[in-house]
Parts: sequence; structure tokens; C-alpha cells
Amino acid sequence: MPKHEPERRCIISGEREGRDALVRLALSPDGEVLPDIGARAPGRGAWVKPDRALVAEAEAKGKLKGALQRAFKGDVKRVPDGMAERIETGLKRAALDRLGLELRAGNLLLGSDRIAGAVDSGEARLVLHAADAAPDGVRKLAQRLHSAGGKAKAIALPAGRDELSLALGQANVVHAALRDRQAALRVESAVGRWRAYLGLHDGIGIEGGEPPAGLGL
Repeated sequence: MPKHEPERRCIISGEREGRDALVRLALSPDGEVLPDIGARAPGRGAWVKPDRALVAEAEAKGKLKGALQRAFKGDVKRVPDGMAERIETGLKRAALDRLGLELRAGNLLLGSDRIAGAVDSGEARLVLHAADAAPDGVRKLAQRLHSAGGKAKAIALPAGRDELSLALGQANVVHAALRDRQAALRVESAVGRWRAYLGLHDGIGIEGGEPPAGLGL
């Protein structure tokens, strides 16, 4: 965690982490608790670890409502059911929206030729695969990444090609890549929180080698 990043405490586990590693919950004007994925809503916030199982268990046992009442000093009027699912939906939307923004900015590369060119030249910072990407295609890209120096990071998205294609307004999106450093970091952050919430910690790194500590920057 960067030294300048403020810490927040998870209201469920009590663990302290940097705010960018947690998910914020905020109060609507009528006192309803809602996920605030971008952490932009005004007023007091409550923070939880990006861990679906943790949130779902606390919700099922009634601990989440009590923790929220304490965090918001009794101002909570309603905690909607399905908070674990609502957070998941918010994280998914944030990640897919981020991919869409990078595509419109010209930072997200689609198409086998463009992706292969970025990988072979060593310029690719981040490579993304749809959840249902063919293993052979993933393996071939991993081999090309390794041949190019293995400095990029490869991430399997928790979304299949149909959902990814719909989100990006493109046909048959199976793989994507980013060359721009800052764009890659933005995407890695958004996708990483989504994956972490679902308990996905595999599928990152270059096949056949040690996963890099970060992007090859």
C-alpha cells in the first residue's frame, strides 16, 4: 500500500487496509445503504473487504446490519436484501465501464492482429481474456508474451465473450490488450477488485513462469 494512501477499517472483519483495496457503502438521502463503488458519494461511509463470501455470511447472520448501524451512528433506515450481490453487480459494472472508457480513448486493443502486434513488440502492458476463451488461444498468447520478455500481466475476466462483447459494443470480444501504462493500471485496479471480490486469485501472470509482482513498467 502506498504510504500516502489513507487506511480504512472493514466493518465486518475489523482489518485495516488502504481505501482503494476496500469497497465503500454509503447512505442515500432517505437512509438506505447502497454500494458506492467509486467512493464518491458525500457524507460518512462504511468500508468492507472485497470478499463476497465474507459479506454474504455477515448478511445471512444479521451481522452486517448491526455493523452498518454502528458505522453510520444509527442513521440507517434500510439495508436492502442481497447486499453481497449488489456489490458484485457494482464492481462488475465499474470494471466493464472502465474497459469501455479505455476503448473509446483508443487505449484498449481488440482484434487478433492488433493484440499480437502489441504482444510481439513487447509493448503490451496488460492482456485480458474472456472467461470462456479457448485454452489454446490463451496458451498461444501466453507463449508469445513469454517470447517477448514476459513483462506483461495476463488476466482472465469473470465475464464471457457475449457479456464482454455487449459491454464494449463490439462483436466476439475474446481477448484484449493495453499498451498505455496508466490505462493498464486503471483497468488492472478495476478488474482486480472485481476478481478479488469473487475469490479469483488464479489466472494472473504468464503461463509457465512466475507471476510478475506488478505490470512490467
